[in-house]
Amino acid sequence: MPHTPANPRLDHRHFAAGDISAADKLPVAAALLHSHKVGPNQCTSVVVHSTSASLAAVWSILRRFDAPQAYKTFVRSCRVISGDGHVGTIRRISVVSGLPASTSTERLEILDDDHHVIGFQIVGGEHRLSNYRSVTSVHPAEYGKDRTVVMESYVVDVPAGNTREETRGFIDTIVRCNLKSLARAAEKEAAPASGVN
Repeated sequence: MPHTPANPRLDHRHFAAGDISAADKLPVAAALLHSHKVGPNQCTSVVVHSTSASLAAVWSILRRFDAPQAYKTFVRSCRVISGDGHVGTIRRISVVSGLPASTSTERLEILDDDHHVIGFQIVGGEHRLSNYRSVTSVHPAEYGKDRTVVMESYVVDVPAGNTREETRGFIDTIVRCNLKSLARAAEKEAAPASGVN
């Protein structure tokens, strides 16, 4: 894939703070995956996190649509209610207490093992995230030899009574926590193979 120092198709105002430089190092094709069509009462953002874990280790955890609790710290449990893990599979998630949600029903929209891309849409549940769509991709880091970059973007309706900034800030915090947890899980998985204690 060709590389560019900055992708004009991405509006950097929607990157989480501190994530712009990492996104600028990504292939153009990767950045294009995260260009969402945004409606008048919606917001979007992109969160980028890098890890020392291998791309294969990160992807092996991330691609498991049936097991988000392996790295998503706010997921109490997950049950596949339709499908076999391919595009169209639907899962029902129970969320830990303390969040303004209790359940989320989600449909797998993208699962590309060749390009390491997964995407889902929330289609039901008890929460405030209407029309939520997310895409997550995994890439080798251009700027660091043994590093992997995970990029997650989303678009969602702004709930009544909230601003775009409040909505983006809340969701960015959850996504950032999830990506950090994903990195830790992948690094831990890789540690025994490399002999690290």
